[in-house]
Amino acid sequence: MSKVWFVTGSSRGLGREFVEAALSRGDRVAATARSTESLADLTASYGDAVLPLEMDVTDRAAVAAAVERAVEHFGRIDVVVNNAGYAQVGAVEELSEAELRAQMETNLFGAVWVVQAVLPHLRAQGGGHLFQLSSAAGLIAMPMGGAYHASKWALEGLNEALAGEVAEFGIKVTIIEPGGYATRKGKNPDPLNNGFMAERNPAYDALRRRLGAMAGKQPAGDPAAAAQVLLELADADTAPVRILFGTGFYPMVQQAYANRLQTWEEWQDLSLKAQG
Repeated sequence: MSKVWFVTGSSRGLGREFVEAALSRGDRVAATARSTESLADLTASYGDAVLPLEMDVTDRAAVAAAVERAVEHFGRIDVVVNNAGYAQVGAVEELSEAELRAQMETNLFGAVWVVQAVLPHLRAQGGGHLFQLSSAAGLIAMPMGGAYHASKWALEGLNEALAGEVAEFGIKVTIIEPGGYATRKGKNPDPLNNGFMAERNPAYDALRRRLGAMAGKQPAGDPAAAAQVLLELADADTAPVRILFGTGFYPMVQQAYANRLQTWEEWQDLSLKAQG
């Protein structure tokens, strides 16, 4: 039986790939974007199978209205993909309050508004699958990504808790942690030079140069392959709470967790002392 999807951030990147993969196999999709003009070609190609919805995830009322419109149009929602987000770059000292708040409003609160809007419908129908696009940046942290890491680490904890809360209703939650992907606009070869850059403090220029020399060294994944794996997960009877997409960051994640365990072990005497 075909599925009904609700996908945020559908205009480009992995979100667009997910939408097209679902539509191409006969599923129906409520595709949201800040402007539906970016979705016009989908409507032309797939007709009534796609419902383009103009929605900014930071607008809680708009999110609720979009979910209601999708349920009204398709009768149900089976798969929810919380994909909308962006990366704010800058040293922690460089971040303005507005930049940090905007990062959290989109990446964290926007995801929460979608979850809260869809859950009553998923509970009522006795199941569904929530996918949260996190990142390898939700598992490890690097300089100049403090705002982005904060938003993704928060999403990781939020969705792990959510998974335990909704399992009894037949609702699955899967956190997807992609590495870098060569989407249609191309993988940004220099993540330290994108459109969301904090005002630079010269004190960090040397660090920026070192990081810039390392940028783009991870292999770029194929977004079409990621989309096919998402379809497999959506069709599976069971699914993991977390899954890495791509292999580039797996060794780094392994090392990060090994280092944490080693540090806790090395400092165990003080940990015990702190117990009192």
